[in-house]
Amino acid sequence: AQTSRAALGGNQGGSGQAGGGQGGRAPAAIDPARVQELEARAEAAPRDAAVRAQLANLYFDADRFSDAAQWYEASLAIDPDNPDVSTDLGICYYYLNQAPRAIRQFEASLAVDPRHTKSLLNLGIVRAFGTQDLAGAAEAWQRVVEIAPPDSPEARAARQALDGLRSAHPDIAPPATPAPQGP
Repeated sequence: AQTSRAALGGNQGGSGQAGGGQGGRAPAAIDPARVQELEARAEAAPRDAAVRAQLANLYFDADRFSDAAQWYEASLAIDPDNPDVSTDLGICYYYLNQAPRAIRQFEASLAVDPRHTKSLLNLGIVRAFGTQDLAGAAEAWQRVVEIAPPDSPEARAARQALDGLRSAHPDIAPPATPAPQGP
């Protein structure tokens, strides 16, 4: 099953630091035989959204965001209600220096699934670093903290982002919400 690539600013091993590229890891090499195989499958199955997402993921992991975006768009043309693919497309747009378009894509993901924490986390990252909307970023990250399991990578990343924002801009970030306690 498709799951979103890692958050832009996350350190979960997918995409790297906000601001471009994959952060501290080298891009994955493209396997031309695998690309050819998937392209043949896509051509043979014009309504197969999953194979298009697989191709997009190969290109994404190789930092070929323009190619990845084209395949994510093709996947969404078939299956527009996939918030994981939609979020990955938003990340591509951000890495292609299209922050407003990325935000619109994350909002489309959230229209499908309002509790999609990776969309919310990335929305906050792009608002903060792509458009300098710090209040909007804090709002998105606060929502992640409220709905994600407290020990999830998304909740940890959102808390860390909020802590950093609070220390630099105490007038912007909302007050801390404590992590829910067990029974």
